Amino acid sequence: MADHRQQFVNPEQPGYVGFANLPNQVHRKSVKKGFEFTLMVVGESGLGKSTLINSLFLTDLYPEREIPGAAEKIEQTVKIDASTVEIEERGVKLRLTVVDTPGYGDAINSKDCFKPILSYIDDQFERYFHDESGLNRRNIVDNRVHCCFYFISPYGHGLKPLDVEFMKALHHKVNIVPVIAKADTLTPKEVRALKARILEEIAQHGIKIYQMPDCDSDEDEDFKEQCRLLKAAVPFAVVGSNQMIEVKGKKVRGRLYPWGVVEVENPEHCDFIKLRTMLITHMQDLQEVTQDVHYENYRSEKLAINKRRAPG
Repeated sequence: MADHRQQFVNPEQPGYVGFANLPNQVHRKSVKKGFEFTLMVVGESGLGKSTLINSLFLTDLYPEREIPGAAEKIEQTVKIDASTVEIEERGVKLRLTVVDTPGYGDAINSKDCFKPILSYIDDQFERYFHDESGLNRRNIVDNRVHCCFYFISPYGHGLKPLDVEFMKALHHKVNIVPVIAKADTLTPKEVRALKARILEEIAQHGIKIYQMPDCDSDEDEDFKEQCRLLKAAVPFAVVGSNQMIEVKGKKVRGRLYPWGVVEVENPEHCDFIKLRTMLITHMQDLQEVTQDVHYENYRSEKLAINKRRAPG
């Protein structure tokens, strides 16, 4: 009687185990599961935060937003608005949560206006800590804030006292990326001077902003140059726009002025593309720093407090 059992064929050549294929397995699994990322935007009203976020991800995160009047702003307290959107591009899904902070810095007395933001970040750490300590750890949703774009006004001569106070209070809890808003109100020379001034004040006050990782020595030269340019662009001077304008027969996202067009996605005009490239190429690192540094600090403190409270 003939044996019709199908013989298993080794898919690889002799002398080859096959674990070089592991990255492909990780890639397939990650793509299937999708990615999640939480971005916080903080800054005074009127700096174009919502417009920039919509421009960055080519989506409308705030379709029903109502803009409060001047009288309401005087009394307004800081609110926390979290909007989640599922974005899919070439089969890769991203669950993006953008946490906005309307009312920040708008009241006459802005003292302690960052406290609700601080509480929100801690609440997400607390929720993750609780889920991680629970029985069902398989489907933990990560709502921890992985990155905070902090918008700095282009109209001042550097950082305001509130900017310094906010960044000093939060730099141990979240990855802060400073952004100069509405850079089209400044000349290139003024942008360079403001960037230098902000970096000087950040160092002077001992503020720790997010540091992009160094490139590995085996990376290609183009990637190394890209990393160098991204690091040199901090703080990113950006312009946001959801308007499409025709320039030389080509549709571009930009702002139209009597003297010409500011193209949002032109690196010669502003750092918008650099900011988006930084966020996308370092998204994994931002999540790892959140997990290994900021969350780990919170977790260690939490465990130490629980230990002190434990009887005996």
